[in-house]
Amino acid sequence: MTSPAHPVIVVGAGQSGLAAARAVRDAGLHPVILEASDRAAGSWPHYYDSLRVFSPARYSAMPGFPMDGDPDRYPTRDEVADYLDRYAQHLDADIRTGTRVTAVEADGTGFVVHTADGDALSAAGVVAASGSFGSPIVPNLPGQESFAGELPHVATYRGPAPYAGKRVIVVGGGNSGVQIADELAAVADLTLATLTPVHFLPQVVRGRDLHHWLEVTGFDHLPAAWLRHIVRKPLVLDTGRYREGIESGRIPRRAMFTAFDGDGVSWPDGEREHVDAVVFATGYRPSVDYLRPLGALDENGLPLHVDGISTTHPGLVYLGLEFQRSFSSNTIRGVSRDADHVARPLAAHVRQAHAIIGL
Repeated sequence: MTSPAHPVIVVGAGQSGLAAARAVRDAGLHPVILEASDRAAGSWPHYYDSLRVFSPARYSAMPGFPMDGDPDRYPTRDEVADYLDRYAQHLDADIRTGTRVTAVEADGTGFVVHTADGDALSAAGVVAASGSFGSPIVPNLPGQESFAGELPHVATYRGPAPYAGKRVIVVGGGNSGVQIADELAAVADLTLATLTPVHFLPQVVRGRDLHHWLEVTGFDHLPAAWLRHIVRKPLVLDTGRYREGIESGRIPRRAMFTAFDGDGVSWPDGEREHVDAVVFATGYRPSVDYLRPLGALDENGLPLHVDGISTTHPGLVYLGLEFQRSFSSNTIRGVSRDADHVARPLAAHVRQAHAIIGL
């Protein structure tokens, strides 16, 4: 349906891009994956060293390609990266690493995809599957520009060693913030700063991992529009360790500080103290700036879409957005369902475009 000269270009070779390639190929289209890094593993190789997947291996794999080993273990960062490498080889897809997409423009019924190398590739359709790791959210707080300490985002955090013996604040009450605060508490003078109290979700319920219940109850498949009303705050998956840490004071938690102040911060009660580093675990936004020339984003740089299908340009679809269609849309266990969903209208658009131009 599409040819190597006019393929469907998938931007990104992480879990979303690989799921897209499989679904696009199954729909009769010719996918070409463009990946900025040197391997088909997305952002996984760049996460912090101690990261483990929140779901067991049996719920952390692509359809038809299970993870090796104990299905009830929680895979490490490197295990997932290696798994995605193997899945990419299994797909036997046209994956071009070291190829960063800089812009996408409309070209009749198709698109032109520009890369950092200066290439301009024609495409019958585009799948934006570039994730969010490249766009960390860093809040702009009073006095931040003149703060004398370190201000890393969790995207650049690898482990606790550089912070040993230092006064450190971790900002953020989600999974990453609490996990990093837990390991920093062992080596640094640590405070976890959050806007609201930390909310926990039990990792194991009635002897089964939470993801078992998400699957059997159908919660994983609930429409995203419903979930936005249900899930209003960050939830931390916990075996009990993190709740105990906060309740016992092992992970000291305070309400968010109000401002930076030279080499320190000011707390809501008026206290000022010296701080060596503030680690922001404040999330990410979709890394889709290459779609700005196309006019496919809103004023905040977010995709204009319904369930991953662009509302501005037929033939443009998205994968891996948080709550794109369901609770699991941006996870390994859920992205393949979304890939099948967006591949159908993409294939229909390509067929219609070919009919118009007589191909």
